[in-house]
Amino acid sequence: MARQLSNIFLNGMTGLQAARLSRVAYGSFYQSWMNYSANVPGDSDTHEDFRPTNKVESCERSLGDIVEQDVKDNPVMLYMKGVPEFPQCGFSSLAVRVLNQYNVPISARNILSDPELKGAVKAYSHWPTFPQIFIKGELIGGSDIILDMHKSGELKEKLKDIAPVSEDSK
Repeated sequence: MARQLSNIFLNGMTGLQAARLSRVAYGSFYQSWMNYSANVPGDSDTHEDFRPTNKVESCERSLGDIVEQDVKDNPVMLYMKGVPEFPQCGFSSLAVRVLNQYNVPISARNILSDPELKGAVKAYSHWPTFPQIFIKGELIGGSDIILDMHKSGELKEKLKDIAPVSEDSK
């Protein structure tokens, strides 16, 4: 008798699992007796307060234009995680430390503060990782490349005609 009850119970559970799995294909699924939904943005069933917004559309200039202007206007432009005074990853910290050896002005943007900026920088440079260092409008690369250039003396040559930062402006 106990075996029959056990089999009925297990067969019922197996059927329940199959029912749960079949719901995944339709955009929602059940787990632990709770319903989760994966609504599509713009779906009429999603409340307007929870729909994603696109900040770029409201700007006069696109983020791509801003990145292009940054690179053009700043002799040393660094897209990094954090800011030069407080880097938020080891690679960004290394890039700042190497560039600080040359006492040149460093312009930087924190890609962690705006995920759309991160995407715009990647699209502009066609470079997948951060930090990204631009010198005189040219993509140099990341911290490993800047460190190799520093060791070989190539970085000193690249930065030689950029005015050093005066001690007063620090």
